[in-house]
Amino acid sequence: MSNAIIITISALLLIAYLFDISSSKTKVPSVILLLLLGWSVKQAAIFVDISIPNLTPVLPILGTIGLILIVLEGSLELELNKSKLTIVGKSSLMAILQMLLISFGLAYAFYYFSGGSFKNGLMNAIPLAIISSAIAIPSAKNLIAKNKEFITYESSLSDIFGVIFFNFIAVNDNLKTETFGIFLLLLLSMIIVSFVSTLGLAFLLSKIKHHIKFTPIILMIILIYSISKIYHLPSLIFILIFGLFIGNLDELKQFKVIAKLKPEILNLEVLKFKEITTEITFMFRSLFFLLFGYLIETPELLNTDTIFWSIIITVSIFFIRALFLRILKLPMNPLLFIAPRGLITILLFLSIPYSQQVEIANKSLILQVIVLSAIVMMLGLIRHKKEIKVET
Repeated sequence: MSNAIIITISALLLIAYLFDISSSKTKVPSVILLLLLGWSVKQAAIFVDISIPNLTPVLPILGTIGLILIVLEGSLELELNKSKLTIVGKSSLMAILQMLLISFGLAYAFYYFSGGSFKNGLMNAIPLAIISSAIAIPSAKNLIAKNKEFITYESSLSDIFGVIFFNFIAVNDNLKTETFGIFLLLLLSMIIVSFVSTLGLAFLLSKIKHHIKFTPIILMIILIYSISKIYHLPSLIFILIFGLFIGNLDELKQFKVIAKLKPEILNLEVLKFKEITTEITFMFRSLFFLLFGYLIETPELLNTDTIFWSIIITVSIFFIRALFLRILKLPMNPLLFIAPRGLITILLFLSIPYSQQVEIANKSLILQVIVLSAIVMMLGLIRHKKEIKVET
């Protein structure tokens, strides 16, 4: 039995690797293929009558580690200099404004049609307002550098701002002036913790001589993130700061503290760290979506009661995105289409207590919006690819 499990997981990850390689040419998001593959494995298991234990509790664990690694991988690729201020500013505005408008708009709709409290409607709306960096960043890897950077910044910041906003609403029943004061204090505390932790981890990376050095660093990152999350701190900020810091040592070497780390030598270690992070991220991202696909029930995907809502929400997402792209004078093609929902949407949805869930925002709705947004992205990227060929 154990050999069969090892063979199955190895084969599935190798297929996932083929999906990842082919996605740059086919423009079919690997997430759709992974979900389909996971779902097919379940149908095959049912057909041959293989009993598999309940794997639902494993999903949030894979998702959390995957999210940490995805944001880390994306932030390691970003350049930090004055020439990037415009793109950082615009991507921040896109991430925040879209999320707030979609969140409050959907919250009102959920509140109006499902009843309950507006707060519950908002908690159920926020996951659908967040762009999934787990899908967006890999899908943008073949775009020109400027568009790729924008998508990486925007999706990473959307994850961070979205999680911060969700946690803020979840832990506060009454929004008072003192509530915002406490929140700002927690945010400042997390920024300070992030800088101290980042300096400590960078120092370790430069000083560890043992042949095993990257795994302990990654484990410490996960540990700091998890401890920060227990205290409701915006822990994704730490991941972003750490990745930006060690990925841009050359831009920071004028500071004495950075100079002591010998950035010219440390850059070689950072390059190796990027490589191993990319490898591990691929594995966890693939396992998460394979498992999520496996846990999909066919009636949930084809639920006609939610398909109208799913289409309306998906259309609204891209309409609002087009509006902000026009206001900020950003290119519609291909940026308009790269706004998928995915890993972070699932994680936040699973964390909503049963008593605070609204009837409309069920698993079927979440799943359908994820699939529809991924299909829109796929069609947009295929269209973009054809236009590039015509131009050349």
